[in-house]
Amino acid sequence: MALILPVKGVSPVWGYDCFIAENSTIVGDVVMGDNCSVWFNAVIRGDVNYIKIGNNTNIQDGAVIHCTYLKAGTDIGNNVSIGHNALVHGCTLKDHVLVGMGAIVMDNAVVEEYCIIAAGAIVLENTICETGYLYAGIPAKKIKPITDEQKALLNKLPNNYIMYSKWFTDPSE
Repeated sequence: MALILPVKGVSPVWGYDCFIAENSTIVGDVVMGDNCSVWFNAVIRGDVNYIKIGNNTNIQDGAVIHCTYLKAGTDIGNNVSIGHNALVHGCTLKDHVLVGMGAIVMDNAVVEEYCIIAAGAIVLENTICETGYLYAGIPAKKIKPITDEQKALLNKLPNNYIMYSKWFTDPSE
């Protein structure tokens, strides 16, 4: 069973039809929408500030979602995919964003709609990642506009994770 804990009397809540892996951790002021998935060894720590997650968002294996005490909560939109071992900290991810495997997005950064943060990239504090671009590197820089294929992937990937989660909750899927 997943580790779900209140912090200072505030417990995590989530919407309809969410998959939460049995070895994931969700604590404190976390509000998650419908059709979300939190995968194996992922940690969502709303202990020092809030974390809000929209609908159809997947937090993949080993990812960490956190925030900063008295400074920066974390807002994650709809149809967001947070890759394996990524770190999302005190920032805003708008709708249809992909944070690649091992990437880091720091405090007060804003990743606008239809952005891809490449695997291993580090988005520094207060960075604004503009709609429709791929960002890569350390520190992350705007590389090029996303292609139509990449935009289609941003639309499709959350639905794939909804399907994958059904494999664990409904054996007929």
